[in-house]
Formats: sequence, structure tokens, C-alpha cells
Amino acid sequence: MSRCTVLRKLKIEQGDIGDYKQLARYHYRESRLGPYSAIFAIKAEKMPGVLRRQTVGVIVYATPAAAVEMRNVALGGVLSNISQRDKLSFINNNIRNISRVVLEPRFRGLGLAVRLVRETLRLVNVPIIEALAVMGHVNPFFEKAGMKAYFAKEPLRCVQLIEAFSTIGITKEILIDPRMVQEKLDMLPEQQNDFIERQIKFFLQSYGQNRRNMPPGIERTKYVLSKLTERPVYYVWFNKSLEAKI
Repeated sequence: MSRCTVLRKLKIEQGDIGDYKQLARYHYRESRLGPYSAIFAIKAEKMPGVLRRQTVGVIVYATPAAAVEMRNVALGGVLSNISQRDKLSFINNNIRNISRVVLEPRFRGLGLAVRLVRETLRLVNVPIIEALAVMGHVNPFFEKAGMKAYFAKEPLRCVQLIEAFSTIGITKEILIDPRMVQEKLDMLPEQQNDFIERQIKFFLQSYGQNRRNMPPGIERTKYVLSKLTERPVYYVWFNKSLEAKI
């Protein structure tokens, strides 16, 4: 089936917690999903013999955390001179956070994450949408969906390892998938394997002894990828048809 045919069979609609639970195991964050404001899902057309239409992607919006680095910068300093009480009221009334974007692995690489974000931003009906992306440096799909990025300075060790990965064919697009990265590492010829092992060991020098001595394998790969960007990228989008009020 062609890419275009697949995309025509997918539709974004209002979702629920059941849609998220179908895909939760594919998300890199293992923590439990907390309170949420809205869920939207991408669903495929119902297949013969299948009782429920397949959920292939999901996005979860939630009330944001009270303190987020870069938020006040992105909002032009609007939170600088108001009380803590008014600040919390502003956040609760005007801002929602994209807490999860998850795709079923077989449907990655089709631009569906971008589509999920772009087509649901306005549906949440608040003036400001924000997102924090740990892997925003390597997979900037929030930007592609129309959100503006605010970057903290990226550690040099992260830049070096990302570049090293790229030289052995591990592209930015798959760095969010530890199992796929591990599969590629397992298939490296000896010379490339020695090279990337040196790079990973250099990267891990910045962490504790137990981490520095982790043996090669999926657990080490998960840890390395989780640390590739020490500080998440902050993204924001403004609904120009709605006015934020203090």
C-alpha cells in the first residue's frame, strides 16, 4: 500500500484515555499519565473482522507545570511583575501543555506527529499552547507544526555524540527510538562499532561511575538517549484569535 493511500485512510478525531493506553508503551516516558485536558487520536479506517478502529497516533494536552524555564521569555516577560497567585491563575486559564505525542511504530516516518500537533492546536481553545521536548534538538517536529522553539545551550558532549551517530547511519529521526538505535548498533561492523563505543564512553564520562561502566545493550542505549539533551527545548504557539488575560 502506498504512502498516500495510507494517509488518506487516517483521520484525526476526539480521543479518550483508551486511545492513549493502546499506545502508551511506545512512549519514551515511563511515568504514569497524570490529569489531562484533551486527547485527540489518529485512527485508521475499520478493517474487516476488527471490532474497533485502530488507533495509530495520539496527542495528550494537560494543564502545565507552574514553573517552566523559558516560559516567561517566550511570553515577553508578562509573568515578571505579578503575584504568584495571579501567575498561577494566568497559567491555569490561558495555557495548556502537550504532554504526550505517541505513534504506533509502523506509522512513523509519515509526518503524522507534525499533523497531530498542527491540526489539534486550535481545538484545545486556549490562547497559548506549550510543549517541552527532551529530544527537541534532534527531532524538531513541534517546530514543523508551527510552534516556536526556545533553546537552552546544548552541551558539547551531546552535539559530538549526535554527530558521531550520524556518521554511522543513525539519523536524528530515529534517536527517539532506543530499540531501533540498538538494532543498528548491533549490526555495526567492527571498525564502526569500536568508533561509536569510544564516543559513547566519552559521553558517559560526565555521569557517575555506575553509568560510565554500563555494558553495551538496550539499557545503556536508553540511558544515553535520555541524556542526549540535558535540558528540554521549550515550544510555544499562540492562538491569535484568543486573547490571554491575567
